[in-house]
Amino acid sequence: MKKCIIVANGTPPVKGIFNFLKMQGYDTLFCADGGANSAFKYNLIPDFIIGDLDSIEEKVLSFYQNKCRIIQFKRQNDTDLEKCLKYASLKKYEEAVVLGATGDRLDHSFCNLGIVLKFYDKIRVKIIHQKSLLCAYSKNIELLAVKGETISIYGFDQRTKIVSTGLKYSLKNIALPFGQKESTSNIALGDKIKLQIRNGKIFVIRDFELLVKHDLFQYT
Repeated sequence: MKKCIIVANGTPPVKGIFNFLKMQGYDTLFCADGGANSAFKYNLIPDFIIGDLDSIEEKVLSFYQNKCRIIQFKRQNDTDLEKCLKYASLKKYEEAVVLGATGDRLDHSFCNLGIVLKFYDKIRVKIIHQKSLLCAYSKNIELLAVKGETISIYGFDQRTKIVSTGLKYSLKNIALPFGQKESTSNIALGDKIKLQIRNGKIFVIRDFELLVKHDLFQYT
């Protein structure tokens, strides 16, 4: 499976996460325009810098000019992160971890969360922000867990129904429409959780550091 990292122009991730993800098989580094500023800060050489190039610092662009492939798309009908995901999907990448997807612009953060759903059928997208890992799921899934782990689940409409097994607060064929109902800070009762998801997609947010500690990230 071809997997990549995409650094967006939000809050810079901690440097150590790049080595961890590389060990997990995410061996291609994309920077979405200003995300290259974070790579430069950590002395990383991306494989691709993609975007309209209005956020990358001039010194950073100059430094990377002959060190990686820089692709400028001037169109304004999609974001720099979307440009990266479209290119990665075109190149047959099947999974991407996005770093720097959230920051001081709430509109950008909200848009980037939605992109996980927008690209769901083209490329699987996970978002890591500080201690949290966000994944989208549909249909029936089984997740390896840590007993006592905090797991939050969010839906988007009335059509999507969820049945859970292995959570303290059971979901019994209920919907979690955005802005009306959610399952925040649910708790794993054991080492497995089963979710039956009908007619849609959901977000599951987990403790990234806990998953790393227990060697479970690769099973998300």
